[in-house]
Amino acid sequence: MTKIDEKCVNAVRILSADAIQKANSGHPGLPLGAAPAAYTLFKGYLNFSFNNPYWYNRDRFILSAGHGSALLYSLLHLFKCGLTIDDIKDFRQFGSKTPGHPEYGHTAFVEATTGPLGAGLGMAVGMAMAQAHLASIFNKPDFKIVDHYVYAFCGDGCLMEGVSSEAFSLAGNLKLDKLIVIYDSNKITIEGDTDITFSEDVEKRMQAFGFQTITVEDGNDMEAISKAIEQAKAEKTKPSFITVKTQIGYGCPAKQGKASSHGEPLGVENVAELRKTLGWECDEPFVVPQEVYDHCEQISIEKAEKESQWNAMFEKYCQKYPEMKQLWDKYHSEVNADELMNSADFWACSDKPAATRSTSGDVINRVKDLIPNLIGGSADLGPSNKTYIKDGGEFSAQDYVGRNIHYGVREQAMSAIANGMALYGGVKNYVATFFVFSDYMKPMMRLSSLMELPVTYVFTHDSIGVGEDGPTHQPVEHLSMLRAIPNLIVFRPADARETIAGWYTALTSKKTPVALVLTRQNIEQCKYSSKEALKGAYVLIKEAKAKPDGIIIATGSEVDLAVKAHDELLKEGIDVRVVSMPSMELFDAQSEEYKQFVLPDEIRKRVAVEAGTESGWGKYIGLDGKTVTMNTFGASAPAKVLFEKFGFSVENVINTMKSIL
Repeated sequence: MTKIDEKCVNAVRILSADAIQKANSGHPGLPLGAAPAAYTLFKGYLNFSFNNPYWYNRDRFILSAGHGSALLYSLLHLFKCGLTIDDIKDFRQFGSKTPGHPEYGHTAFVEATTGPLGAGLGMAVGMAMAQAHLASIFNKPDFKIVDHYVYAFCGDGCLMEGVSSEAFSLAGNLKLDKLIVIYDSNKITIEGDTDITFSEDVEKRMQAFGFQTITVEDGNDMEAISKAIEQAKAEKTKPSFITVKTQIGYGCPAKQGKASSHGEPLGVENVAELRKTLGWECDEPFVVPQEVYDHCEQISIEKAEKESQWNAMFEKYCQKYPEMKQLWDKYHSEVNADELMNSADFWACSDKPAATRSTSGDVINRVKDLIPNLIGGSADLGPSNKTYIKDGGEFSAQDYVGRNIHYGVREQAMSAIANGMALYGGVKNYVATFFVFSDYMKPMMRLSSLMELPVTYVFTHDSIGVGEDGPTHQPVEHLSMLRAIPNLIVFRPADARETIAGWYTALTSKKTPVALVLTRQNIEQCKYSSKEALKGAYVLIKEAKAKPDGIIIATGSEVDLAVKAHDELLKEGIDVRVVSMPSMELFDAQSEEYKQFVLPDEIRKRVAVEAGTESGWGKYIGLDGKTVTMNTFGASAPAKVLFEKFGFSVENVINTMKSIL
């Protein structure tokens, strides 16, 4: 380590400690221990352009151990990547660019929102998969326009979380050689030494997954760290995993190697001792020697030249391969919403009964040529989820061009990977499983919503209609669970036309993930359904007289019950309005005028019908309304039997409406 490098590393340590101390909140242990490894990567290997955080061929850096955010912010500041010293001083304060955990879209050069441990590793795998896919499509022997690395930085906690094992198992199988993981192995968690919970041989586990493993015994040995990264980059047949053995809280005598340095400020006196131990020349906080700034700036300027070189190469590529330039532009632009809206083929529906999962599969294959960058897959349930792109090929280590991804039984990693692919860009991706298994995916779906990523989630087998598989496979509370996530559209269509509307919503969404909740069983096509489903709720059957006696609101397969109940009630002189509400979120986003048109305040007699729990329906039915919903788990029996047993019958809907009239 040269003198200037030592000063730069210590600048990262001191800035991190100062920021955390000023905020009186944060995690100093990781930045102090891991600063040499992170600085070595930023200085010598990470390709970025400080003028342009969105340069396409930059290397991606994901701090999976997001609690160590002060490390990343200090590096971004030193290398002129958008953060000022005032931003560092503003660490963890309201509205600052330096929140407690890195947030994508909030802070420039932050590639992913991280903090939930292990999630960043799954997203890194997704980025590496997207990179491999696009490289296989666009690279030519004389032009490698997609040619960079994905670096993920993790700690012990990331490797304990199951999502990382799921993701790495798939990454090894896919031989993603552009993925390099750096493991800050300090053997400390909040509760103490990892030996109390985490004693396996991590390197052997990674080898079993199919990774090259490299170990750096001394986390302060920058030369050894450099050699390890070079060895990882030289491996062209598998991803690499670099273990860097560090001491948490390095340089702080009272805290070094101790759990107490993990998640709390060092304390004023200990920060002073840190300065002495490191030989830091200034006692005043947030002061960095000019030579450090000059050194890092020069490195950044040199790195920025690579963007200019790439831009020149890309221009030549476009001139030589104009057809690829057209395809590139299509991959990297939004779906043409008007084209879809006005396409008769896209909206075409059969009159025959069909499961909405089957219609969904039809839609995927209708748009596969119109949207060539549509790519997706299922958690080993493709034939049931109906998500296979015909003639799309299989995404595999042998063929990264393939558009069908086989995720295996790995729902949580699948959703993290989907986020990574969406963050990478250039692809429009979807993932699928049975709706009940959204339980495994919820944490990563929450991140989709938080990062405003338009991932499409295809959930089939949406209710007790699953039938004989029984309550373990029958989702009852899951609609309520997903509807509780901000910035997530949950869309449960009633028939084919509404299913197409759901896919239109998903394909044209720019900042919101969409969950399509689809039936296993065949359902009747509703002669009243329309594109109005795009508004989230609409009047399916209007009352015959000036004012309805009541309103039945239904979703999904239960809309057919509502229609039949309406017809029977009308025979008895009871005139009710029927509203289909495939998406509460889309309806809530409409104007007050429209919402009053569909659900007028003065019509207080309302019944909601849905084969899920009643949670969330109160705001639509009010104090005078009732629900025909689930209040228990399901059972093992044929679907028709279950719907009858649990009250989803025309007779029960009629009686429930009569009971409040």
